[in-house]
Amino acid sequence: MGGRGAGARWAGPGVLLALAAALLAAGSASEYDYVSFQSDVGSYPSGRFYAKPPQCVDIPVDLRLCHGVGYKRMVLPNLLEHETMAEVKQQASSWVPLLNKNCHMGTQVFLCSLFAPVCLDRPIYPCRWLCEAVRDSCEPVMQFFGFYWPEMLKCDKFPEGDVCIAMTPPNATEASKPPGTTVCPPCDNELKSEAIIEHLCASEFALRMKIKEVKKENGDKKIVPKKKKPLKLGPIKKKELKKLVLYLKNGADCPCHQLDNLSHHFLILGRKVKSQYLLTAIHRWDKRNQEFRNFMKKMKNHECPTFQSVFK
Repeated sequence: MGGRGAGARWAGPGVLLALAAALLAAGSASEYDYVSFQSDVGSYPSGRFYAKPPQCVDIPVDLRLCHGVGYKRMVLPNLLEHETMAEVKQQASSWVPLLNKNCHMGTQVFLCSLFAPVCLDRPIYPCRWLCEAVRDSCEPVMQFFGFYWPEMLKCDKFPEGDVCIAMTPPNATEASKPPGTTVCPPCDNELKSEAIIEHLCASEFALRMKIKEVKKENGDKKIVPKKKKPLKLGPIKKKELKKLVLYLKNGADCPCHQLDNLSHHFLILGRKVKSQYLLTAIHRWDKRNQEFRNFMKKMKNHECPTFQSVFK
């Protein structure tokens, strides 16, 4: 992996917690100075100045991407220039489905170092090699959802010769990945009401539908609906509903157990990429399941944030 310079200094979450504790004890981590915040990638953050000075705030329970990451307080604005907690939550929610795929052991630490940076007297960015490792492991999974590694997380932005955040020492042998699954990633979803709601908000459209047939086409699974009830139309025009077809991107040869029995109704979540409507999550519409009933109840009154997605 490139970018693991011998001169780089790294810090895992435990080291950062110890640093934060020492700084707080010295009374220097509660307020921030714009001028003194310097790193390889510019002043805090990216040389931009804000109406309010950076503050240390609690990581809220509903920031699911980073709650429980190993520390309890974060800097706002963060290192991605999100100025409000509402914006942080919405942007971070787009990444929760990927985190659940376990594509790399460092995914949460990498993302949270940017979305919810630990309170220190200067910003500490993730190591470039950690970014590269997470990108190389996770982008193939992202492509099942029609996503590519976003410009805002380009790895060459991050330091390789300064103090930086890492999971393991730069010269250590890369840890083995957690046991994987051959299931198509959009079909391998946690059946928890909160997780489904977050995935719903991260998706462009949602449908309750029955499926007529599934067939392979150009490396994808082509899904032909039989009956459709829109829950969230997004980019789908009403006149397109009648002839709508969906695609499970790169899914021709990976199993999707939900599609083994087409006699059920399904909850289909997805997004439009170019001219295709891609399936990004599928759940059996099962009113007997308590978690699914909880989802149905929450869905009636839940309002998704409307900030622009980091994915283009």
